[in-house]
Amino acid sequence: MTERQPAHEAAVVGATELAVSARAACRSLATCDSAARAAAVTAMADALEAHAETLLHANGLDVADAQAQVAAGTLSSANAARLVLDRDKLAGLARGLRQIAGLAEPVGQTVRHTELAEGLVLQQVTAPLGVLLVIFESRPDALPQIAALAIRSGNAVLLKGGKEASRSNRALAAVLRAAIAPHVPADALALLDGREAVDALLGRDDLIDLVIPRGSNALVASIQARTRIPVLGHADGVCHVYLDAAVDLDAAIPIVRDAKLDYPSACNAMETLLVHRALADDGRLQAVLAALPDVAWHASPSQAAGLGLPVAPSLHHEYGAAAATVVIVDDLDAAIAHIHAHGSGHTEAILTEDAAVAEAFLAGVDSASVFHNASTRFADGFRYGLGAEVGISTSRLHARGPVGVEGLLTTRWLLRGRGQTVAATRDGRVRFTHRPL
Repeated sequence: MTERQPAHEAAVVGATELAVSARAACRSLATCDSAARAAAVTAMADALEAHAETLLHANGLDVADAQAQVAAGTLSSANAARLVLDRDKLAGLARGLRQIAGLAEPVGQTVRHTELAEGLVLQQVTAPLGVLLVIFESRPDALPQIAALAIRSGNAVLLKGGKEASRSNRALAAVLRAAIAPHVPADALALLDGREAVDALLGRDDLIDLVIPRGSNALVASIQARTRIPVLGHADGVCHVYLDAAVDLDAAIPIVRDAKLDYPSACNAMETLLVHRALADDGRLQAVLAALPDVAWHASPSQAAGLGLPVAPSLHHEYGAAAATVVIVDDLDAAIAHIHAHGSGHTEAILTEDAAVAEAFLAGVDSASVFHNASTRFADGFRYGLGAEVGISTSRLHARGPVGVEGLLTTRWLLRGRGQTVAATRDGRVRFTHRPL
């Protein structure tokens, strides 16, 4: 037996025990009243502020290591930037958590209420999904957001963060578990350690109900290939902004700047600027590019020479930096076709003063979020009023776009009768009414 085998076996056993405990905690959590779950989330928000010094110290150690790795070329500057916590960010997280705590009770809400027959009443109600396995990279601020959404919706959550934020994640998990313990089972929130723990649980569809990977397209694809448990997430964020012929450039340029430069490494940052050919013909495109000199512009292979720009790595490229691709298109239909051919279904925006063209874009683009005259950076759970997001989904099943509390729910059917049998429906003693209540 190699030295690695005992460590691997211990990691598997430890992860399994955490998942078993999480399953038990989830069943208990689902029966907690709304006030207890809301109080737990409020306590989490209070704890972030009360333990700011501890959390920022742990984060500072991670950031220092990350900066050394950037200097050595072993970590990207974008990933290092995502690591940073500060007092403003902790305060923002606390506000988001309190918003989640204040949401209307999500569990046990009636979706459908039907009288099947006299005295036989069927009710469809919202219910938690169960145990969530969430794997995320770089951003420790994701941990409290995910934990709060899970607890408020009655789900247990097992969290695995990137090793680059290990100290931050351990400190956050310890503070948050202590905060929720007086209100709900602490085992509803647990932190996993090591890749072996994740590998062990990806094969346990009896313990894990949903896997949510948050990170690079390589991470998401890897998770999807290694499990038969349902996976919610997006592989990449190739977001487009389309400048229509009827664009107001004075209004559009600040939007493009925000979409690309507000947070270039975010998944909702613009990666491709689509431009109606009329803007290239009359010089307005060059005005846009000149107004954004801090963006490293690239172009498609067929247009690069004419625009005097380097060729883009591909038309489906996520830069994650202050760089973007510009593509000239003939009209609205060509813009939509380009998005469907090269986009990732995340977020797209049209900038135009033509209301009819805008509505055609909103109706015709098949992405999770589609905007008119607004930055793609609005595609975010907090900005949507969800408090936070557990992730952004580009799939078409269950949940799509920023996933908040409602995206972490399924439904159950409750039937209340008075001794009715199916046999009695055949001989006429029980007659179906199927009457909505």
